[in-house]
Amino acid sequence: MIQIHPEAQRTEELRQLLQQASYAYYVLDAPIMEDAVYDQLYRELQELETQHPELVTPDSPTQRVGERPATHFTSVRHNIPLYSLENAFNIDELQAWDQRWRRQLPTTDAVKYVSELKIDGSALALTYQDGVLVRGATRGDGVTGEEITQNVRTIRSIPLRLNFDGIEPIERIEVRGEAFLPLEVFKQINEERQKAGEQLFANPRNAAAGTLRQLDSRIVARRRLDFFAYTLHIPGMDDASIANTQWEALELLQKMGFRVNPNHQLCESLAEVAEYYKYWDTERLNLPYMTDGVVVKLNAFKLQEQLGFTQKFPRWAVALKYPAEEAPTRVENIAVNVGRTGALTPLAEMRPVQLAGTTVSRATLHNSDRIAQLDIRIGDTVIVRKAGEIIPEVVRVIKELRPADTVPFVMPSHCPVCGQEVVRESGEAVTRCVNASCAAILKGSIEHWVSRDALDIKGVGEKLVHQLVDKGLVHSVADLYDLTEAQLLSLERMGEKSAQKLVDAIAQSKNQPWHRVLYGLGIRHVGSVNAQLITEKYPAVEKLETAKQSDIEGIYGIGAEIAQSVYQWFHIDANQALIERLRNRGLQLAAEETATVNESNQKFAGKTFVVTGTLPTLKRDEAKALIHKAGGKVTDSVSQKTDYLVVGEDAGSKLAKAQSLGITQLTEAQLLQMLADE
Repeated sequence: MIQIHPEAQRTEELRQLLQQASYAYYVLDAPIMEDAVYDQLYRELQELETQHPELVTPDSPTQRVGERPATHFTSVRHNIPLYSLENAFNIDELQAWDQRWRRQLPTTDAVKYVSELKIDGSALALTYQDGVLVRGATRGDGVTGEEITQNVRTIRSIPLRLNFDGIEPIERIEVRGEAFLPLEVFKQINEERQKAGEQLFANPRNAAAGTLRQLDSRIVARRRLDFFAYTLHIPGMDDASIANTQWEALELLQKMGFRVNPNHQLCESLAEVAEYYKYWDTERLNLPYMTDGVVVKLNAFKLQEQLGFTQKFPRWAVALKYPAEEAPTRVENIAVNVGRTGALTPLAEMRPVQLAGTTVSRATLHNSDRIAQLDIRIGDTVIVRKAGEIIPEVVRVIKELRPADTVPFVMPSHCPVCGQEVVRESGEAVTRCVNASCAAILKGSIEHWVSRDALDIKGVGEKLVHQLVDKGLVHSVADLYDLTEAQLLSLERMGEKSAQKLVDAIAQSKNQPWHRVLYGLGIRHVGSVNAQLITEKYPAVEKLETAKQSDIEGIYGIGAEIAQSVYQWFHIDANQALIERLRNRGLQLAAEETATVNESNQKFAGKTFVVTGTLPTLKRDEAKALIHKAGGKVTDSVSQKTDYLVVGEDAGSKLAKAQSLGITQLTEAQLLQMLADE
């Protein structure tokens, strides 16, 4: 009888448990264990493998991130070529594709189609031997690609070992799919690159491709790529013996442990395919990842096999693309907007163009430096795209099409709203209006004051703010508290009930705490967390008004720039007058005395926390409030003084920095447990 070493038995047990947990979390989106339990099991496995290196296997969860960066990538030949797809750009071209394959293979049988979203990422070819991932490769030219197995292992939605429960084990399987970056992760990566002075990625597709080719797999792991599988091949074996259709293949991939895009659909006719395409033309804008079209495949593998391939494309599939994500248009005017901080932002007003499912007629030009970089002029033909599928931006100017009579655009020397001379401080790219009475600045400051993280006044939106300012009813945020129902009834679309609700909401905002009032004042560089830190040091406005700049700067988490901005704001006469008016109207300009809780409840006293990512049940502000209530401090940035990092889903650079500094990481559950412990 063969005796199994107890450590070997336990490591295999741990691997299976962790594999099941990862599949439930990353593929099914239905966690089966707490993060803290997963972390504990992972550490146990890690320790066992450290003590017994001979027990380490390629499919172990501990092997997702390599120890050392690769020095280069090896070119490999695909066992089965990765064909590109023929493109169609409208329903007529889809019908033409359908007619072509029918001429090639006349049939009277009912034909079904599988419609799948075409994910805008980077194609991967994965090879599994006896159920274990042994190779991951890029598409390359379709015949050869680069072997990037070490990087592929970091993608949590790619199983390192296939699940053959209820399936006859298969010796060798080739799985194809798309690696991609969720839009939120893409945004975070570009923000980090911008801060580091690095060139920004043009779009999530380029970012995904660039990430996969990183030589250091630890960088790949931090960027949190995701993956959708869409097809499988079994070399030397008839696929039909495992699955007869594309629909069955997708179901099989899910059973094996892969994520399959949940939005695929089995269509009984080409008309249903067209409906699917039309539906996702606009609905795709609500997805957390980019898609640039729909892939349409004949469902039956028998038909696919009979139709075969051209030199470039499979005859049984087509990519039905949406309108280009980049589009040319003409600049008809360059306007300049003024924000609440007085910043002048140039805006290209363009001939309307369809882009990513919406009509685009305006795009930000950021500042005068960007205008100079583009050399953009009124009359130019430009290429426009939607950054992250959201914000229209000008990519480049087609100078070959520039009219002869165009002239360079120059930023105005005076504010386009109030006429005050504008300034551009040394070292800044932004030009500003410094007239505190400027109507544009006033509108922006009121919109900020009523926002959710500030005074949170329900019912006061942008249109109402513009009416209040344009009609002269409000000249500062303090005037909101003098508004009467009669005055509000003079506004467009304002009834008695709405006016009463608005007056009540404004009155209710007087109960908001001091730190929200400070944030609502809109002092440059002061965010909601900074406002909390400042009001902890200065629990009453009188103390902050008389504070030295050096003392404000001494608050942990408050830098010189913030301290200077706060100090200067409170030494402007008009701002002092505003504070006095707010005091007279009953706003909270001091922390409540009851905020000083019993020492026995100060279990986080002297501890500094940072919260990052999306927590399972708590909003970030709620988590921060709980920490503050227990005597802890919350800051925005991770440093050696940070004691704990509370980590949620899609945590970014803060997690990486905390790991490098050895800072203790907490899940939401662990944080709540610490608060509950006596």
